[in-house]
Amino acid sequence: MQQIWARQALTSGGWQSGVLVTLGDDGLIASVAANAPPPSAVEGVLHVGVLLPAPVNLHSHAFQRAMAGMTERRGPHASDNFWTWRALMFRFLDQLGPDDVEAIAAFVQMEMLEAGYAAVAEFHYLHHQPGGAPYASLAELCARIAAAANETGIGLTLLPVLYQHGGCDGRPLGPGQIRFGNDPDRFARLVDGAEAALSHLPADARIGIAPHSLRAVSRDGLGFAVHLAGDRPLHMHLAEQQAEVEDVQATWGQRPAEWLLAHHPVSRNWCLIHATQMQPHETEALAATGAVAGLCPITESNLGDGIFDGARYLGAGGRFGIGSDSNIAITLTGELRTLEYSQRLRDRARAVLATADASTGRVLFEGTAAGGAQAAGRRSGAIEAGRLADLVALDADAVDLLGREGDAILDSWIFAGDSRAVTDVWAAGRHVVSQGRHRARLRIEARYRKTILSLRERL
Repeated sequence: MQQIWARQALTSGGWQSGVLVTLGDDGLIASVAANAPPPSAVEGVLHVGVLLPAPVNLHSHAFQRAMAGMTERRGPHASDNFWTWRALMFRFLDQLGPDDVEAIAAFVQMEMLEAGYAAVAEFHYLHHQPGGAPYASLAELCARIAAAANETGIGLTLLPVLYQHGGCDGRPLGPGQIRFGNDPDRFARLVDGAEAALSHLPADARIGIAPHSLRAVSRDGLGFAVHLAGDRPLHMHLAEQQAEVEDVQATWGQRPAEWLLAHHPVSRNWCLIHATQMQPHETEALAATGAVAGLCPITESNLGDGIFDGARYLGAGGRFGIGSDSNIAITLTGELRTLEYSQRLRDRARAVLATADASTGRVLFEGTAAGGAQAAGRRSGAIEAGRLADLVALDADAVDLLGREGDAILDSWIFAGDSRAVTDVWAAGRHVVSQGRHRARLRIEARYRKTILSLRERL
């Protein structure tokens, strides 16, 4: 059993001092005791400054990490947007083989852990070979994501994606996209293969289902995916771009959020990604379902998606979590900061998401921890007995945190600090980051560097 003593900890009962947390061999928190004196060095207890529940990164496309920074030039068009970026992404991914996918996934998972995340929900839609032919093992690339998680120790919720056609009009999948495609029957077999791959991981690994979006699945395909998911996590892109909203409205007869909420029992196991193009009545209706809004503020900024109506959504009791999506930057504090700053820029106000009882940082962090756990089907998100030991420790003596207590710790870390304050991370009790570095950083980074250089030669 491991024990951690923290000067301050944000527990399910709020901020407490002198907190002794005992982790069981099953990856769960066995006990939490406040006002405990600091144990002596000979007792083998790890002393940390600040202990927090480590959130889930609820939306990632791991392979896109390797193309970060490659799409910042304007193309031949008068303007650049999400759709021109997507065309470049399709050309890039045609160069990726299974070894590349595994090396990139391991590197980005390592970066997530060092940033303070304990787990990731991988929205995995790259399934087949270039040209669209399946691998000999249908779930080969799902298995590579799982192999990366086995190496890094990150908690994994794997979300195989159902992708059927290239647009609302049912057009065939084009170059790049063809690697994503499956009909429902083959997709079900792929999910079975993904589950088999997860069987080699620790018991906290989860499988979910991800119909890509209303533009990429049919009505029947979506119904099939919802049935296949059952009560497992079900994630889906929703209302990310204005052109997407217009296309869905013309083809499906309603705006994306309106149609989905009217035709499917959206509830707590659902996570709707982005939702940046919703009207007020849709925002409030989504909040009422108990589903999680999966927000990716840095990617949404990078792609020009728009601004999620966070103030209205949280005011209606909505649940949310944070993802790194395109992985152009892996920074937990940066995502949270960007979310709040986007609200401030839109409303020309400050502390938009704060409440009368909790600071901005507290609202952002606790909301992210709870919503991410819910979206990933992971019993984490709080420091209390019986929860998964997903924990992140901060250096209380870091320049930006020095002398801070309670909510001021989170405010200072999110708005003035960064990942350098992270000292330790546990994922279901696995101590994967120590003194700010992942236990296998040198090996994982060396492999990633080799992969990147190889990709540069192929592009």
